[in-house]
Amino acid sequence: MNTATELVTSTLANFLNIYFYLLIVRILLTWFPTVEWMNQVQSFLSPITDPYLNIFRSFIPPLGGMDLSPILAILVLQVVVGLLGGGSI
Repeated sequence: MNTATELVTSTLANFLNIYFYLLIVRILLTWFPTVEWMNQVQSFLSPITDPYLNIFRSFIPPLGGMDLSPILAILVLQVVVGLLGGGSI
């Protein structure tokens, strides 16, 4: 590969790694909905992470109030990062 392609690929892989951690934080925040300061963090992360999560929510319905779509979303993100050669998350 040439240098420009490697730069774009590694930059995209790094971005997806950061996005992975944003997803994890967003998912963990849903476990503590009553803590007041978390609403500020969640209101920041929701517009960033929900469009991606909504893709998977559209074809994986909530099962008894439990949303399993983040599991598939994270798995797909890890596969894409692996294909880009960005290493494991």
